[in-house]
Amino acid sequence: MINLLVNGGMIENIELVIFDKDGTLMDLYTYWSGMIDLRVSRAQAELGLTQKQKWDVMYEMGVDLEKSRLRPEGPVGLKKREIVMQAMIKGLERNGFPGNESLCQAAFSDADRMSLDRLPALIKPIRGMNELITALRKNGCKLAVGTTDKTERARLAMGFLGIKDKIDMVVGEDMVPNYKPSPDMVDLILRELSVDRKCAVMVGDAITDVEMGIKARLAASIGVCSGLTSREMLSKKTRFIAKDVSEIKLI
Repeated sequence: MINLLVNGGMIENIELVIFDKDGTLMDLYTYWSGMIDLRVSRAQAELGLTQKQKWDVMYEMGVDLEKSRLRPEGPVGLKKREIVMQAMIKGLERNGFPGNESLCQAAFSDADRMSLDRLPALIKPIRGMNELITALRKNGCKLAVGTTDKTERARLAMGFLGIKDKIDMVVGEDMVPNYKPSPDMVDLILRELSVDRKCAVMVGDAITDVEMGIKARLAASIGVCSGLTSREMLSKKTRFIAKDVSEIKLI
């Protein structure tokens, strides 16, 4: 069991820490803006989209290139793959290219394949991530990842970050009936790792991460401001807030 100190508050007797992936362990915008660009570039090449049309489709999918951020309402980074794909289909339709479901499916698959050669450009660790993971593991804490990304993609990212062997379980949206903020991911992790929910915490950058921990009745939900959500918004859901994971301390 460990104790965590966050924002001056103590969370005691913790056996398991569940992390969100994007915006919590790795940079949110770098990864998803890159993946969305790969997906829409395929459509641009085939359909002849202008640069403005490409940007508009990317915005529909949740990437605000003008502000260099993800849109707080998503869908990318917040909702499952199928919903992001529907946003691409809708964005193309809005720009005069209806009926491109098959193209979008192919674009997503191609982006998955092409990204394997571009991981150094796509995956950037959050400050303090490695140090926290190492310290938690050294002190006997179990670790898991719950993400709206596909499980296979999340495991790939953990491997590239060099922490795959330190993570006991990775759960993507494809492993559960309902994605965040439903507690399904947490319930599966607790069951598989045999941990009581009062001995576990959730760490994430989105309101849905914090709400998932609350709905799962965990000991606490820790909000980090390194991704989608401001401190002000997170403070409406939890009193445990950190700038990023480097501010989560073991006591």
